Amino acid sequence: MPARVHDTRVIAREERAPGVMMVTIQAPALSAAVFPGQFVMAELPSGCAAAVALAIYDAYDDIVSLLFFITGPRTRELAALAAGDSLALLGPLGNGFDLRDAPADVAIAAGGVGIASVLLPARELVRRRSRVRLFYGARSAALLVERERFVQAGCEVTLATEDGSEGLRGYVTDALEASAPAKLLLACGPTPMLRAVAQIATRTRVPAQLCLEETFGCGVGGCWGCVVPVAATSPRAPRFPSNEAGISYARICREGPVFMAEELRW
Repeated sequence: MPARVHDTRVIAREERAPGVMMVTIQAPALSAAVFPGQFVMAELPSGCAAAVALAIYDAYDDIVSLLFFITGPRTRELAALAAGDSLALLGPLGNGFDLRDAPADVAIAAGGVGIASVLLPARELVRRRSRVRLFYGARSAALLVERERFVQAGCEVTLATEDGSEGLRGYVTDALEASAPAKLLLACGPTPMLRAVAQIATRTRVPAQLCLEETFGCGVGGCWGCVVPVAATSPRAPRFPSNEAGISYARICREGPVFMAEELRW
């Protein structure tokens, strides 16, 4: 279904950890159209021209949930919304995870607020009877939000914290690398983490789909402010000449945010 503006209503808001907000909204048409890994652009109630890109964390019945870090005045304004407030959302946007040929064993790596992009694919994979192993990392135990939701969804959960306050001490990629290889890797998180996941995928010869995090200007591919280098042979590379190295540029908001690791030329 093409993206459109949805006039939604806030049902609830909750601070899930210091600086991490969950906003739950009533949006039946948006919920019905969402594909795992897609996002929305939220128009600020103040009328500020700049919108905020938000991963769609959950979608069921007529409900959509957005999970995000408070990082500045725009997200602070969104976090201050109360039950009953209106919120305009443009979406669903972007290309999500390709789950059409789900293998029997899938590993999902999530770092920080990257967890917001992987509940929907995890739940869909479980529904398709795949074994789903979530590797979830954050700076500290307090920031490991929503982990119980993944256990309830039927995932096996392995935790990692940089300060050692829970799970493995270190990065989530350390936990991923120490595990038995899966048949497919999905990941969302900061760019250094995604690069490490791509390296693990290459070493283990496991296909990996990476959901890139970025601050979008327009969110619909018009401003070309969120490009990432990709192989010119990528099926999602825009159709214009590549450079001598065979590299083209794709828009994370339009051709992504999910790319095969082998497509990227960071």
